[in-house]
Amino acid sequence: MAETLSASGVVTVERLLHGDAYLVRPANLVGVAVVAGIEVWIRPKVAIDRLLFLLGYALSGKRWQDTHVPLAEEPDLLPAVAEAFVRQADRALREGVLHGYREVEASLPVLRGRIRESDQLRRRYGFPVPLEVRFDEFTVDIAENQLLLTATRRLQRLPRLSREVRHGLLRVAGRLDGVTPAAAGRPLPTWLPTRLNARYHAAVRLSEMVLRATSMELSPGVLQVDGFLVNMPQLFEDFVTVALGEEIERRGGRTQRQAPTWLDEADSVRMKPDLVWTSAAGAPRGVIDAKYKAEKPAGFPQADLYQLLAYCTALDLPVGHLVYAKGSGETERRHVIRGKGVEIVQHVLDLAQAPDSLLRQIKQIAATVGDVQDFKTFRSHLGNDRKPGPGASEA
Repeated sequence: MAETLSASGVVTVERLLHGDAYLVRPANLVGVAVVAGIEVWIRPKVAIDRLLFLLGYALSGKRWQDTHVPLAEEPDLLPAVAEAFVRQADRALREGVLHGYREVEASLPVLRGRIRESDQLRRRYGFPVPLEVRFDEFTVDIAENQLLLTATRRLQRLPRLSREVRHGLLRVAGRLDGVTPAAAGRPLPTWLPTRLNARYHAAVRLSEMVLRATSMELSPGVLQVDGFLVNMPQLFEDFVTVALGEEIERRGGRTQRQAPTWLDEADSVRMKPDLVWTSAAGAPRGVIDAKYKAEKPAGFPQADLYQLLAYCTALDLPVGHLVYAKGSGETERRHVIRGKGVEIVQHVLDLAQAPDSLLRQIKQIAATVGDVQDFKTFRSHLGNDRKPGPGASEA
């Protein structure tokens, strides 16, 4: 059992020195997983409604809200997500199942749409029928409904859902009759938010969240993990880059996530900063890296600072910004790098705060990034032109 749990990657398992006792720790994941018949529940440290806010914002750039879901009464992530999904899906389907046009290729005895000439010649060898045609069909089998149905079926497989939630999932699946679920192992269907599918937006985004969080599995025949798991470091990075990117762009310029950056002149060392802010002309103006926890590998302390210094060097920027989650062991401070004219600013984001307060923290960080035009301006902005003040350090 211990070896199976350890191989899953969901938790880390360490055997204690005495007896057959083991120490089990979460591996940066929260949620529930079924590993070879063993249920593993990992509860998040932040409140469930805060976690759902982060998930919704990181996925879409806009938070979805369901004020009718009693999230405070749900002790675990999975029941809260499942109940929120049922309510959002019910709202989306309240006015009926959405229809749309889908391109179809088929062999028909009569002409419909356009003939696929190359396929007709290659497959029919000059015979007039059947016809290889391509046409647009008005149907319920579109990407939005496929995502809803696939997420519904994924949630139905998970343990410990209430009777009301299971009945709600059955009701949603029944209304999506005629829809084809997304194929396992293939990319999710793509969709485009428009005015016509506006009532579906929240439900479809939540469906994508469910499907991404339930798609963890290892090689076929080795080990499969079924459940709902959220990677907290990835979630934190996604939320920070999406929220900060939106706020910075309101102040002018553009932002790019995971922007390819080269450290050396030969372009042989590639890096990907979490967020790069550029002017309209494309010149770098700021760089931000999000860290859920401080990286302190053995023999290489303060790895986060080295990484951000490399970003600033490659982008020729005087200031770089690190954003940590509160509780990571890091505090808000500044590091003035000796002989480099570079300053690294650490920010701390308190995820336990209410959404409005959390977004105010994002605005404060964006203001610090946006107000910095050059190193001299930044040092003056801090009231510290000559030397670091209290709380600053030199590396």
